[in-house]
Amino acid sequence: MSRILTGIQSTGTPHLGNILGAIIPAIKMANGSQNESYLFIADMHSITQIKDPKELKFNTYSTAACWLAFGLDYSKTVFYRQSDVPQVTELSWYLNCYFPYQRLTLAHSFKDKADSLEDVNAGLFTYPMLMAADILLYDADIVPVGKDQLQHIEITRNVAGRFNNLNGNTLIIPESKINESTMLINGTDGNKMSKSKNNVINIFLEETLLKKQISGIKTDSLPLEASKDWKNCNLFNMYKLLADENQIEIMKKNYEQGGYGYGHAKNDMLNLILTRYSVEREKYTYYMNNLDEIDSILKNGAELASKTANTVLNRVRLKVGFN
Repeated sequence: MSRILTGIQSTGTPHLGNILGAIIPAIKMANGSQNESYLFIADMHSITQIKDPKELKFNTYSTAACWLAFGLDYSKTVFYRQSDVPQVTELSWYLNCYFPYQRLTLAHSFKDKADSLEDVNAGLFTYPMLMAADILLYDADIVPVGKDQLQHIEITRNVAGRFNNLNGNTLIIPESKINESTMLINGTDGNKMSKSKNNVINIFLEETLLKKQISGIKTDSLPLEASKDWKNCNLFNMYKLLADENQIEIMKKNYEQGGYGYGHAKNDMLNLILTRYSVEREKYTYYMNNLDEIDSILKNGAELASKTANTVLNRVRLKVGFN
């Protein structure tokens, strides 16, 4: 039996791209797997960016509510909040002491901001070591990642190898699992959906606000009566990710025959989201109105995670001479 670990940042409510590209596939894998599954909300990583405690707390609850709304079975998955298992910070310090400074300067999380060092805090610089600790603290065998995160797994394997070479076999060296089928979800402006680009669709918004987001999807300026090119329309491409075959064919015909404006298409998109995700929207609202339930679920997960964390950390302490 393998142990699979996945971390998710709490930088805001997960958007449609997160849901289709990561959350639904991860939940299917976690719920259906015979392997052990660990899933954590990386709120300690989020603090490198977010300094408002109310925003950080809301984002953590919202992220948890989304995963629960989409059916994460927390009886099968160790589902926890990163900050509830502070042992990770102790391990990250040990790893920092075994990893060269120069190698950290090559990490994408630092290099992307290296031209404006005033925006780089020490937490962002040592971010890869905390991520490595997230993985190594739980004896994870497999870490599903996107291609853009592969470097973090390579760093984790490197620092674990360095520690083991000096202290003997102590840390399990994980393998990455790249999801080749991960969908690229375009946002309202046609670029990759991203909170930083402010081009997201948040399916959990109140209907009026959700309609406003959908109204912001960029289209061409063809008049209502004109035939439209559905093949190169961002709005249509977003719609077909959610619609069934019959709905897709109907919209194709509407585009081609004319008399169907983009306002009609956006209204159909709104109704599709409200219908398809009605159960998830209701569950999300329930959990956000019952934060004590989220706390209870995450606390139980943290208790389970802590047992594994203490076992690994005791091995490390023994090797470095603290036990």
